[in-house]
Amino acid sequence: HLLVSKQQLSLLDRINQRIEDITGLDVSTAEDLQVANYGVGGQYEPHFDFGQKDEADAFEELGTGNRIATWLLYMSDVQAGGNTVFTDIGAVVWPKKGTAVFWYNLHRSGEGDYRTRHAACPVLVGNKWVSNKWIHERGQEFRRRCGLQPSE
Repeated sequence: HLLVSKQQLSLLDRINQRIEDITGLDVSTAEDLQVANYGVGGQYEPHFDFGQKDEADAFEELGTGNRIATWLLYMSDVQAGGNTVFTDIGAVVWPKKGTAVFWYNLHRSGEGDYRTRHAACPVLVGNKWVSNKWIHERGQEFRRRCGLQPSE
């Protein structure tokens, strides 16, 4: 972890509060906000943000359960490329500074939602700055009802 100033902490507090306000989820058990930069050619292969059944202890050391949801904030415009694509459902999100995309990684039953497989397409011109917040199951018990069926 890097040392942060009081001004930066205030900004992080405001970002976390905004995520809570918009999603209705508690971010106190979420992972720290992560920042990434993709230069020309930068990309990320298709993946899931949740721990799958064969990775039962993926987040065990955190003690906060699986990643229930993802908040992805675009911190810059990209001149060309850099889209986020959801490969299984064919959705595309174009990076635009100040916008965010949010999705649940888990069904209400706690089962992984395999429709959330996503990737970052290569940046063709410019730079792409993003930050993400992975929100975990613990702390959401009264904020998102459980489902009884695996696909709920």
